[in-house]
Amino acid sequence: MKKFLFIIEDLYGGGAQKSLINTAEGLRLRGHDVTVFILRDIIEHRLPPMLKVINLSVVNALTKAISNPLVEKLQAWKISRQINRLNPDVILSCSCDKITRHLRHPNLWFWVKSNMLASRYTEEAKEKARKKLLRFYTGRKVIGCSQGVVDGLLNEVHLRPSEIRAIFNPYEREGFLRMSDEKVSIPVGDYLISVGTYESRKRHDRLLRAYKMSGVSTPLVILGKGKPGEEERIREYVKELELEEKVIFPGYQLNPYPFIRNAKALILTSDGEGLPRVLIEALLLETPVISVDCPSGPKEILSGSLAEFLVPLNDEDALALAIRKMDEHPVNVEESHYKKFLSESVLPQFEAL
Repeated sequence: MKKFLFIIEDLYGGGAQKSLINTAEGLRLRGHDVTVFILRDIIEHRLPPMLKVINLSVVNALTKAISNPLVEKLQAWKISRQINRLNPDVILSCSCDKITRHLRHPNLWFWVKSNMLASRYTEEAKEKARKKLLRFYTGRKVIGCSQGVVDGLLNEVHLRPSEIRAIFNPYEREGFLRMSDEKVSIPVGDYLISVGTYESRKRHDRLLRAYKMSGVSTPLVILGKGKPGEEERIREYVKELELEEKVIFPGYQLNPYPFIRNAKALILTSDGEGLPRVLIEALLLETPVISVDCPSGPKEILSGSLAEFLVPLNDEDALALAIRKMDEHPVNVEESHYKKFLSESVLPQFEAL
């Protein structure tokens, strides 16, 4: 048995947070002592009842407003005091590395969940992100959630970590199946679905243009949440494309899985990802997927009979064709499409850290 400690800023309703909860609970169920530190009291996910989650309250409006290296070091010092009490064997830091980079522990791993350069649109922004990544992770232990993330860090950022590994996020299929059986108000009849935060990186504009070009009559459900301005921008684009009668906005759902399971197919159109969990979750629910080949992750997910539904990032004609083909002849999802992401395949790699 090992003592695992996960550190994350909060448990906001995002994919990285959900992956961390699933990994922590999976290790706990395998007999390990697992604790999760959050740095501020935001929890928007369902938590397993036996998982230990402790709020350290080191991030607040004031620390956000005056954030600088001195404040970060003070926050890290407060975290280190709690770490010393726990004496963990393994620490995994996720989405709070600005603070945890100041920690020193012989087995501290920085769990990188996305390809940061892919979501930066100008060379100036890419260079700024590159310098940040080098500052945070040079000489440190790093886990990338996909081989694409690892390759990006090594070949594009030119990072030189002390050690780096690619480990997929682990999944327990049974839990998703149970949640997908819950009674919620889903659309009647066939529909396609897109699930993701309302933000520019998710490229809802690309999705909507390709959907219109596909000419399919099957409605499109857009599920997610975000800043009010972003949602309004997407709704306005739906009107501009004259798709009001075909696009449905159910709003953010704490449990999106009944929507995903009953969809004809799920579509992802992001400019950049790490390992897009929504694609894997759809496959676990036997819902076929269509995705652009963004960096990184989709190429590692869409295998076998799904490979033809991985389309070039900026080829909206190919995306429209893929939507039409899937709508006419949906692919049957088999275990081979998702087996490598199951907990039984992944968790031993975390245990080996």
